[in-house]
Amino acid sequence: MIDPALADAGLGDAEDDDFDAIEAPDSLLPDHRYIDRELSWLAFNQRVLELAEDPSLPELERANFLAIFASNLDEFFMVRVAGLKRRIVTGLAVPTNIGRSPVDALADISREAHELQLRHADAWTTLVRPALADAGIEITDWSDLTDDERAGLTEYFQAQVFPVLMPLAVDPAHPFPYISGLSLNLAIRIRNARTGRQEFARLKVPPMLPRFVEVPGAGEIKRFLSLEELIANHLGDLFPGMEVLDHHAFRLTRNEDVVIEEDESENLIQALEAELRLRRFGPPIRLEITDDMDEVTMDLLVRELDITDQEVYRLPGPLDLRGLFGLSRIDRPDLRYPPHLPTTPVAFQPGGNETRADIFKAIRKADVLVHHPYESFTTSVVAFLEQAARDPHVLAIKQTLYRTSGDSPIVQALIDAAEAGKQVLALVEVKARFDEANNIVWARKLEKAGVHVVYGLVGLKTHCKLALVIREEEGVLRHYSHIGTGNYNPKTSRIYEDFGLFTADPQVGKDLTRLFNELSGYAIEKKFKRLLVAPLHLRKGLVRQIDHERRNAEAGKPASIRIKVNSMVDEEIIDALYRASAAGVTVDVWVRGICSLRTDLEGISENITVRSILGRYLEHSRIFAFHNDGDPQIYIGSADMMHRNLDRRVEALVRVTDPNHMKELTAFFDLAMDPGTTSWHLGEEGVWTRHAEDAEGNPLVDLQDKTMGLIQRRRRARAVR
Repeated sequence: MIDPALADAGLGDAEDDDFDAIEAPDSLLPDHRYIDRELSWLAFNQRVLELAEDPSLPELERANFLAIFASNLDEFFMVRVAGLKRRIVTGLAVPTNIGRSPVDALADISREAHELQLRHADAWTTLVRPALADAGIEITDWSDLTDDERAGLTEYFQAQVFPVLMPLAVDPAHPFPYISGLSLNLAIRIRNARTGRQEFARLKVPPMLPRFVEVPGAGEIKRFLSLEELIANHLGDLFPGMEVLDHHAFRLTRNEDVVIEEDESENLIQALEAELRLRRFGPPIRLEITDDMDEVTMDLLVRELDITDQEVYRLPGPLDLRGLFGLSRIDRPDLRYPPHLPTTPVAFQPGGNETRADIFKAIRKADVLVHHPYESFTTSVVAFLEQAARDPHVLAIKQTLYRTSGDSPIVQALIDAAEAGKQVLALVEVKARFDEANNIVWARKLEKAGVHVVYGLVGLKTHCKLALVIREEEGVLRHYSHIGTGNYNPKTSRIYEDFGLFTADPQVGKDLTRLFNELSGYAIEKKFKRLLVAPLHLRKGLVRQIDHERRNAEAGKPASIRIKVNSMVDEEIIDALYRASAAGVTVDVWVRGICSLRTDLEGISENITVRSILGRYLEHSRIFAFHNDGDPQIYIGSADMMHRNLDRRVEALVRVTDPNHMKELTAFFDLAMDPGTTSWHLGEEGVWTRHAEDAEGNPLVDLQDKTMGLIQRRRRARAVR
């Protein structure tokens, strides 16, 4: 039975004023009950760094985690730090979630980020680089090369590098050049041999060339030289007749967050394109320099770039370790995770003499829950849309697209469907950060094919992951729905962990039909039966579920809450969890990234356990499970517990009803929270501690490896039957 108190959680028609009645006085909760969200994000990136430092991981995977750390930190500065600076400059600064002023918050971030970047550089220099060398992959220095090796690299430089270099002089006739964001540069001091005058020049390291150049004739041991070092040792070719006095690498990060005033933009696409052109000219927010840079050069950069001392990061080289992504091209599978081939979900495996499964038939038989990347995105989601595109009984396809790729088979399926005369609606979120330009390209491609492309509601990003197929069967229209936790992106589906639910449930179909109509129209409907939808309803629905568990605990009934998200920041949700914990509810939170919730508040959070798991795959699914006095309520969907998700995005959670699916999700959560599983534990003062070995030093269970094995065994069991 459904408790009446849960009705407004998408299960009935409770009134909004019921929500206010469940609020507890703030005086019952301490003022210091949150962790700073920016410092919590830096703690997340430290966990990524700890994977790079782990000697038990394959060497190329460790290098990859160093690159991920660097890429993550770049985005953090371009968005979060840039946002704080923008608020200060515009006079719109408000305190952080723990009451710190933005100026103080920037100081805190600078301190932590400096320490992390130094640790990151040290991990490369003292841990990962030597480990790669021991495994037969050397990142070498010019001074360690033989004459023949240098000659081979000089030949490569003259043929492939020199023609694309553009040295820019700085003198009275040449003003200081514009430095693009995230570019790697050489600051060069030279002396004019004729006049004796010292000059300055800037040289951009070409980003389109491989960052690490293979040393010719290296034999079994592969040796590489960084591109900037190759260039630095041929500066004489670039400045003939000049004496090269000194050179140092530097790198600038700019504010690259996009702000669109949609209410004032008649054409969102045109406005976004204009803003993207301006992005590369955003103000500087971080200057990285090598630790051997002289004061004269540094002072010049600081002055010309108008940057503060706090924003200067002096680091041991090399800068920009995102370049380590390039090592992935090395053919050494023994230095990577063992290959994993996703399996076709059992329900979608062809039966008998079939060469291709009937996806619609399988969904009519029962709801299908798929778990990526353990189960194939191609043979489930892509197959679903491709079958819909070619099926003559399908009348319409409606889909949200947040991040995908122009060569995606999903985009092609929508085009094929439109060209076949079906009604096709694609709700494209062109404002997906850092994917804006790509999204514009394939949105226009869809429009040209006859797809009805809409861009959602003004002021809201459409982040939900929904697909709806309308099919005529014996004169009756049937709805086939897919609700996922991840993007419709075949490439990221190989590395992002996500769930997706396929269902022919008429109620879900009606909910999605209404939601799509509202997304292509003007308003979000408030009431749905099996969905929780933001921004109007999702937070309220979850708080009611949480409060219901609190009341059950106070009545002496079993009560538990489990939440898996990427980020846990929203104060209202956190406070509801605190109240539930104080009442005796067991609260398990599984969070990948930011977590502002504390576990060390006496009398408040003793019943809250927080875990984080990082590894081969990016934990990306969102799960919300409530005991509900023995009648479990479990949701999956797209929403994180952040203000932007709950207030400024269209998000959707769907309630999972199949007992087997609920059992699978529960077992998955059990494994994550098990003390025998490798994870990070959140402790006092917001400190995360990694637990990867038992008391005897044996490795703990890897959740992702274990899940991979369980799903493969499930497929083998089906094959035996």
